[in-house]
Amino acid sequence: MGIPESLQQGNLSSPTTFLLLGFSTAYGAQVTLCLFFSFIYLVTVLGNLLIVTLVWLDHLQSPMYFFLGHLSFLDICYSSVTLPKILGDSFSPQKTISFVGCITQIYFFLCFGGSECVLLAAMAYDRYLSICHPFRYPVLMSRRMCHCLVAISWLSGSLSSLIQAFLTARLPFCGSKVIDHLFCEMPFLLQASCSPNAPLNKATLYALAGTIAMGSFLLTLVSYAHIIRAVLQKGVGMQKAFATCTSHLTVVSLFFGAGAVAYLVPHSSGSKERDKVLALLYAAVTPMLNPIIYSLRNSEVKGAIRKALCRGRLQMSTTGSGIATECPPRSLRQGWSSW
Repeated sequence: MGIPESLQQGNLSSPTTFLLLGFSTAYGAQVTLCLFFSFIYLVTVLGNLLIVTLVWLDHLQSPMYFFLGHLSFLDICYSSVTLPKILGDSFSPQKTISFVGCITQIYFFLCFGGSECVLLAAMAYDRYLSICHPFRYPVLMSRRMCHCLVAISWLSGSLSSLIQAFLTARLPFCGSKVIDHLFCEMPFLLQASCSPNAPLNKATLYALAGTIAMGSFLLTLVSYAHIIRAVLQKGVGMQKAFATCTSHLTVVSLFFGAGAVAYLVPHSSGSKERDKVLALLYAAVTPMLNPIIYSLRNSEVKGAIRKALCRGRLQMSTTGSGIATECPPRSLRQGWSSW
């Protein structure tokens, strides 16, 4: 995709407007990409909305699923920050975004991403308590503690992203206002800045983001180190203990792995397309896979889905008959709500 000389020099219609560059593709490929992005966003919203609905209807009642409901809500918000804009730009000749819109997108992207990092660490801590301290677990992981951990995740993500967005908004952009990326992201916006203090600002911003990401990742590792040690020492219930952690470990690996590759691998002029693919991986594909992973690898989630579908069929078949039927029986329901 060629860039007009006037745009390369930063002469856009507004001094506070950026030009975003997507994939360099022909019209047919753009149609395919648009359908692909639409499919990803639709599956992300519907899949995560299903998890939120199951938790809200009390089909999944343990603290782990309380966290999972908030994680699914975060994934919906996280993907909604970028994918609708990418879809809107699919066939636009000039993929522009205002300065205010760019900073707003950065703020919410970092806010939801940082909150998800902390929430994943809280879920690992929940698994640690349930396996290493099963008898004290109901007291240690009370409803109040669950609400406190969720509040901490939201507050930490919001505060960190607010500082980063504020510092980024104060950078001058006197040269080219072309961002060769799918959406506004902090490293690419820093590259477009002409500030002599850009390296210092970059170090500060990365330090803030690293504190949230690395701190959460280290807490997750410590939790699972204690889990593995406890399971190996006890030697009983090893399969069940690891089974409860498999879904969460898979999600953590995808989220932190994709983010680490995207942010820690050095950027070069020849890796623009690779950077865009990686951005799609952690900004769009990972939120789509999270409900699929929990649905396929977790018997309680699959049982809750079957329960909801069965109840829906019974309500349709008994409409007007006045017959009250439970689906499934209470004896089967206990296995879903207990941990």
